[in-house]
Amino acid sequence: MAVEVLLPKIGLTMQEGTIDEWLVPTGAAVAEGDALLRLATDKVDVDVEAEAGGLFHPVAPAGATLPAGALIGWLLAEGEQPPETAGAPTPTGSGAGAGTAAGPALDGGAAGTGATPDLNGDGAPVAPSAHGTGGRLLSSPNARRVALAADVDLTAVRGTGPGGRIVSEDVEEFLAAVPDGKAAPVPQGGTPTSPLVRKLAKERDIDLSEVNGTGPGGRIRRSDLDAVISAPARRNTAAPRAGDVLPLTGMRGTIARRMHASLQEMAQLTHGYEVRMDAVVSLRDRLKDEWADSELPVPGLNDFLLKAAALALREHPLLNATVREDGVHLLDGIHLGFAVAVPGGLMVPVIEDAVALPLPDIARRSKALAEAAREGRISPAQLEGATFTVTSLGGYGVDFFTPVINPGNVAILGVGRLRDGVEWMDDRPLRTRVLTLSLTFDHRAVDGAPAAEYLRTVGELLSKPLRLLV
Repeated sequence: MAVEVLLPKIGLTMQEGTIDEWLVPTGAAVAEGDALLRLATDKVDVDVEAEAGGLFHPVAPAGATLPAGALIGWLLAEGEQPPETAGAPTPTGSGAGAGTAAGPALDGGAAGTGATPDLNGDGAPVAPSAHGTGGRLLSSPNARRVALAADVDLTAVRGTGPGGRIVSEDVEEFLAAVPDGKAAPVPQGGTPTSPLVRKLAKERDIDLSEVNGTGPGGRIRRSDLDAVISAPARRNTAAPRAGDVLPLTGMRGTIARRMHASLQEMAQLTHGYEVRMDAVVSLRDRLKDEWADSELPVPGLNDFLLKAAALALREHPLLNATVREDGVHLLDGIHLGFAVAVPGGLMVPVIEDAVALPLPDIARRSKALAEAAREGRISPAQLEGATFTVTSLGGYGVDFFTPVINPGNVAILGVGRLRDGVEWMDDRPLRTRVLTLSLTFDHRAVDGAPAAEYLRTVGELLSKPLRLLV
């Protein structure tokens, strides 16, 4: 019996997705849990697994952008023909017929849904190991693909994912620890890497011979590639060139549509406000010394700003709201989104219940979420539910800018660079440390005076940062 393959809905806000790549050829036999396609959404790129077994027959081309729930293929029995339908789904974007560049796919999926690849060539999955429950090996599609390319027996790999699920990082760690060259192949030039790292390097146009490996024996890890991407020199060389055409598909297309809709649907104004950071800088220097031998993470300047922004929202709930047809709804929870630059766009991970978290916990969560976003490991659930957003361009030397509100929120706080300022004490100049905050707010929900009061509260909290630690 033919089984429909539908474009899945990844996360609550996903409306459409792009088939970035079909991972199996037409007519191939797949088992339940095998990776069928790489799907690019507005927030993440993810491998989609088969929900049943059968012979795969796609009805949509790679590069097509389609609504969630659209029919994109069939899983058929031997000799079965695909049912007659109204035809292939109509793409909603401009990317049909051409693949789009995408970052690394996630090792996603619920624990217990993975199946081992067909290593015997007979269309049947390899016998499972004791790693899983119910006779199934718990492993992600990426982990199985990397293991297959490197000739690694997944039964020997320790899983660190949910429920003991094996993810690609586990296979990479296993390869790094195996001494023989069979399990850890070395590419031309003698640079030890895993197949996944070599694949990502090719996608990102990175010369592995120029990458400094931080793994055992100089082995190059995925984090080493991310460090190359984030370096200023690399950002410059990877910049688009004259004559390039950048398709508005996937993450880039969704960002374009949402930001355009945001400006059309809201009455957005921006306040600029200079705040003193002397006390924060001084406290952070003290924490570096006092926490040097502890497990507590030393908060960065942005972590202090995240905590101050959350506490100020508690005093000014008009900024923690959403506009609906029947009015302005003030929200109960304060869930703080913060913008993270990733190849091809931005992601906004969310720190839930930020007011209730001590500053070290905010620092720990912000770091983990940012790393997961940059490495392509973040889940859709971690990108949902922000009630207010903080975004920073201080690292790029920007003082003041006009951030655009994320749809569903009524405000967004921009953070500029830390710089020297001057305060006059009588006739004597005094050097200070300052930065400029840029608050964009929806004038339908918030007037200028309440927005200014919010900024003043943030400034007061930063002037006495010990209150931010708890």
